[in-house]
Formats: sequence, C-alpha cells, structure tokens
Amino acid sequence: MSVRAVIFGFAGTKLTEDEKNFFQDVDPFGFILFLRNIESPDQLRGLTDDLRMLSGRDDTPILIDQEGGRVARMREPHWRKAPAAGAFGALYETDPARAEEAAYLNYRLMAEELWQAGINVDCVPMLDVRTPDANEAVIGDRAFSDDPQIVTALGKTAADAMLAGGVLPVMKHMPGHGRARVDSHFDVPVVEAPVADLEAIDFAPFRALNHLPMGMTGHLVYPALADGEISTLSETIICEVIRSSAPGRIGFDGLLMTDDFSMGALSGDFAVRTQKALAAGCDVILHCNGDPEEMAAIASEIPELAGKSLERGKKALDYLSAPDDFDPADARNRLKSLMAGPMT
Repeated sequence: MSVRAVIFGFAGTKLTEDEKNFFQDVDPFGFILFLRNIESPDQLRGLTDDLRMLSGRDDTPILIDQEGGRVARMREPHWRKAPAAGAFGALYETDPARAEEAAYLNYRLMAEELWQAGINVDCVPMLDVRTPDANEAVIGDRAFSDDPQIVTALGKTAADAMLAGGVLPVMKHMPGHGRARVDSHFDVPVVEAPVADLEAIDFAPFRALNHLPMGMTGHLVYPALADGEISTLSETIICEVIRSSAPGRIGFDGLLMTDDFSMGALSGDFAVRTQKALAAGCDVILHCNGDPEEMAAIASEIPELAGKSLERGKKALDYLSAPDDFDPADARNRLKSLMAGPMT
C-alpha cells in the first residue's frame, strides 16, 4: 500500500476535475464525507464507487461522522433518524442488558446503511466521558454517559456492531473531550483537571478499548499533562498519554488520526500544523472542509504512510470483512420495542 498519510474532504456531491487531479496526484489514505456531499442513496453509492475507482483500491477508507442524534450526515427521508448516544446511557442506568441490546441493534443498523452506501469507516464510538461542568452544546448527549464504566460498555457494543456490519469504528476524542467548556471548532478547550482525575475518568474508556483499530485525537490543552500544548500537536500527549502503556495511561497502538485540521482550535500555517502533528506521533492527518489551498499546503508536507504507521494502517484495514447475516426490519422493530417499552 503506497499512499500518503492524509484523509481529505471535498466540496460537493461529486468530484470536480480539479479535485480528481489533486487526489490522483496526492493519493490520500482515504476520504471523509459530510452532509454537503450527500443527496440520495443512488448518488452517494455512485460517489463512493467513484472515490474507490479514483484511488484504485477497493479498501480505500471512506469515512463519515454518523453518530446519531444531532451528528448525522445521512439523514431523513432516505436514512433512519438514529438516537443520540446519551439515550442508551440513560437506559443503561436502569437496565444494562436492555441498553446493550438496543445499542447493538442501533449501531448495527447504522453499519448496514453505511455498507450499502459504500462507506467503510464511521467515526464512532465517542468515548468522551461527559462531566457536569462541561458545555452541553459541545458534547452533551453525544456522550454515552458521565460514568466511564457505562461509556466503556456501550462504546464496546457500538464498536462490535460496526465491525459486524463491515465498518471500521474510530474511537474519539483521545485523550478525552468530555470536560470541554468551549467548542474546538472555534476555540481551544482547556481541561484543568488533575492527572489523577484524567487517568481515572477521561482515559478509562480509551484504555479499556485500546485494542480497537483506529482512533482520533481531540484538539485540547491539558495543563496538568503538557501546559500550553494542544494535544494533537503534542509529543508529550501522543507518546506519554495516548501511546504509553504505563499504569493509568491509554496504551493505544492502532492507527491514530487527527481531528479535523480546519477547526478553529488550531492556528497557523497548514504546512506547519502538518509537520507538528506528524512529529508529535499522529499517523494520519484529517482535513475536512475541502478548501483547495489548505489541502495543497498539507499535501506539501505529507509523506507516504510508512514504517509503524503503515503497519497500523494495514492492520486496521485487515479488520474489514463482509457483514454478518442481519435482518434490518426485525432489528428496527426490536430496537423500537427496547427503547419504548418493557422487554418483550
């Protein structure tokens, strides 16, 4: 696999000639889709087919943020409106078995829709542990719970369901976004919690699920760990927290991608951002907004995926397989029963 260590978004519902030429020249590891790229099932399937034809690789990662709730790129009337993660966490507090079954069916249905659309990577589960003083508009019901054990249990269920449906999960946002008081799309969240609290709460779900094939950073500052350094660009955070297997740390050795490089929490030249993130230990850069000048600046500094990063990329793609047997109609009916009333 000879590809560059980047995942790019693009502008519309089909590739322009300039985008095709750029992507053929750069040969990115993968692509990411947003609402602006999606009109209908037929259009979306045609688009993902075109992306794979352009790359020349059947297993080219095509990503999406399809969480459910307010974060959904594939929407009604063509696709199911899925509950937010918090709905399953709330159910878990009264009936864990019912919540886990409901969560599995929900994410398995989601994986089925993605598979049919030609999408093979979903940026779930979100393993951030919600905290009472955080900004609800940033994380809120996107998180499963404020209890790390519940987040871990339901995060594992979601990941298992995705893999059963032929879709790679991406756990996010390491090392933990649940305490954010500002939105990293616009500003830099600063997490003031002490190390002991971070290790016991924020890192715990990521540590428990550190075997998963792909993960994403968050753009945050943790003064107790690396004062003033944004985590995505911090060798201290990447190597001594996310990668480290020391007690209390996360110990993740899968493919680590950045959160979106076009978010407001990051500043400065895109080429410099790219240099810093790769030097810090990220494997793959993610850039979502499709801006050609920004993409060109990133591409100027992007190497081929190589060494340990290449091994991680290949290992992640090895997780891809055809979906198991599944009846969507039965799953929808069962999920509705689980979410609405007594066990049947």
